[in-house]
Amino acid sequence: MRDNELHYFEEILLARKIQIVKNLTGVESEMKQLRELELNDEGDYASVSNDNMVENAIGAQQTQELQEIEAALFKIKSKQYGICEMCEDDIGFQRLKVKPHAKYCIICRPIVEKNKG
Repeated sequence: MRDNELHYFEEILLARKIQIVKNLTGVESEMKQLRELELNDEGDYASVSNDNMVENAIGAQQTQELQEIEAALFKIKSKQYGICEMCEDDIGFQRLKVKPHAKYCIICRPIVEKNKG
């Protein structure tokens, strides 16, 4: 991959990283506020409990994405970015535009996902 392409993806990944860190900080703040609320009835408790589960799920997903972004940024620095971790072929430019932290090419991705489930 050319240097200008690496730079392009690095900027996208860094911008997404900043957004995720902001989101996670906001989630932590909201969770703290929810824990400090005085709950008056079962409806309040159920609502806060539901919000808490949603926030936890979003936080977990974004934490995972943040780890994948960190790995992609490391690969850019080590000139290994854009190479499928399974078959070692190039990951297509269009796939990287859609998911810049992709680990697998479009052919290997469904294989990996099938084996996870």
